[in-house]
Amino acid sequence: MTFQQLLRILLARYKIALLVFGLTVVAATVVSLILPKQYTASTAVVVDVKSPDPVAGVLLPGLVAPAYMTTQVDIINSDRVSERVVKALKLEQDPAYKQVWLDKTDGQGDFRAWLTDVMQNQLDVKPSHESNVININFTGNSPAFAAAAANAFAQAYIDVNLELKVEPARQYASWFEEQTKALRDNLEKAQGKLSAYRQESGIVATDERVDYETTRLNDLSAQLTLVQGQTADSASKRDSGGSDTLVEVMQSPLINNLKADIARLEAKLQDSNVNLGKNHPQTLRTESELASLKSKLATETQQISSVLGTSVRVGKQKEKDLAQAIAAQKVRVLSLNNQRDEGRVLARDVESAQRAFDAVSQRSAQSRLESLTIQTNIMILNAATEPPVPSKPRLLLNILASIVLGGFLGVTLAITLELFDRRIRSLDDLAEATGLPVLANVGSGFPRLRRRGLFRRRVTPLVAL
Repeated sequence: MTFQQLLRILLARYKIALLVFGLTVVAATVVSLILPKQYTASTAVVVDVKSPDPVAGVLLPGLVAPAYMTTQVDIINSDRVSERVVKALKLEQDPAYKQVWLDKTDGQGDFRAWLTDVMQNQLDVKPSHESNVININFTGNSPAFAAAAANAFAQAYIDVNLELKVEPARQYASWFEEQTKALRDNLEKAQGKLSAYRQESGIVATDERVDYETTRLNDLSAQLTLVQGQTADSASKRDSGGSDTLVEVMQSPLINNLKADIARLEAKLQDSNVNLGKNHPQTLRTESELASLKSKLATETQQISSVLGTSVRVGKQKEKDLAQAIAAQKVRVLSLNNQRDEGRVLARDVESAQRAFDAVSQRSAQSRLESLTIQTNIMILNAATEPPVPSKPRLLLNILASIVLGGFLGVTLAITLELFDRRIRSLDDLAEATGLPVLANVGSGFPRLRRRGLFRRRVTPLVAL
């Protein structure tokens, strides 16, 4: 179908097309005027995703996730928020809503659930583009109700958001409280075991006592080494064979004096023998003195030798005593080490229980603070006010839409009627209908047909046979 054929069809059937167009526009206008007016109120809330948590002091990573704003929109559209709005506006006590519910459902179902669905259907939540602002729009039959409902949704969203934050914290706080009690019992038991062990062992300062006993053991070992050296030296001197060669003998002042006196008397005796003779009383006296000194020298030397023997015996006995003391000290040090090790194990148990108790206590305190918080990261940016003009129905927009729709329906109806009742309105239609070429046409003017654009003159077509 060419454009000229379409124009001829519309010119031929313009009355029906205009009728449909007029009816559509009139119907849309009447319906727009009859429909009850609806008002849309809007409130805006801002979601703070940059401020840190007031209790934890850190920025939660979930706040900056792209899905966070989508989650907030879903929360506003949730039944939990709508139920809170229904309760806040006391819609369950409104007889008008009750009557509407009875008319539509015959009293079947839950009235609150029905009100929740009604409120959700009138709600429109739109997050702002590239910002943290969420617009909450509510459409109602009156400006006051629309504004009240929009503000109620904003406040209910803030309350529910706070509950979603506080309820897990309360559960965590309760769980941490139970864990804290259990860990406190474990800590008290560990401390009791350590205290009982210290009292039983008589330990005040384990490390200091072990250090003292270890130092004493080292001192005893040093004394034993010294005594063993002295004893060995005395034994070697005693067993050397010659008493005169002993260092103690050679270094003894008394023996040296005796030796000097003996040497002097021997020289005097020699002179007396030469000058006075062997039987001279002076010579005999000198010999007697010399014999007495040699006897005294021998006695002193023998005493020094006997002292060395005694020193060896004493040294051996001292070695034995020191060895026994060292053995007893080793047993004591080992016992103290065992006590210290056991005490350290119990002390580590106490430290481990203390660390676990401190960690859980800290988390319990933090969870308790979070459960008591009354702040949220959502604030009302703009409160809803009563809209001055209705948002629905939009008379001008509906009329414009009806004009477009009416024109489309009129044209469609004219074409549809033409398809069911095909008319020849031009030479092209004749050629198309017969499938034969038109050789010529002879016609006289028909003013009416020319005015309608069907023929400019009467046509007597000649077709090829």
